[in-house]
Amino acid sequence: MRTAVVRLDLDPQRALSPEQVAAGLAELKQRGLVVHRQTDEGRLELILQSNDPDDARRRVQEACTAAVGTAPTVETVSFISRGTDEDALGVVQAFGATARLVRLEEDGEEVAVITLPATQRRRIPESRLHTALEAALNCEIRLVFE
Repeated sequence: MRTAVVRLDLDPQRALSPEQVAAGLAELKQRGLVVHRQTDEGRLELILQSNDPDDARRRVQEACTAAVGTAPTVETVSFISRGTDEDALGVVQAFGATARLVRLEEDGEEVAVITLPATQRRRIPESRLHTALEAALNCEIRLVFE
């Protein structure tokens, strides 16, 4: 399972008192969400386990609505990368594709071979995918289309 970071405005209408916000944050923690960062303006970063940005967005909206009774404004959903196969395949999924991943060791260096369907070659910006995978895995990346 990947780790999602959801940035949101908990109270866009500024209708909650500080006490209500504090109680809502405690409720979010009880629901398994980690409050990573909070600003004075009511913006939060929540961390949860999810493989899909839409799932993370939906779960956070539901949890916040239940915890404080407001409709939060979800701003962005991103993922923390720990260099796992799930992280790499999640990056590929964000580009709208599926792939196979095999890790090799060559001359003492780790190499990740990502195999994608040949039909995706023209649709996926190869250099952007390559860069995103390097950042996610911190190793040499080889893209193979077959």
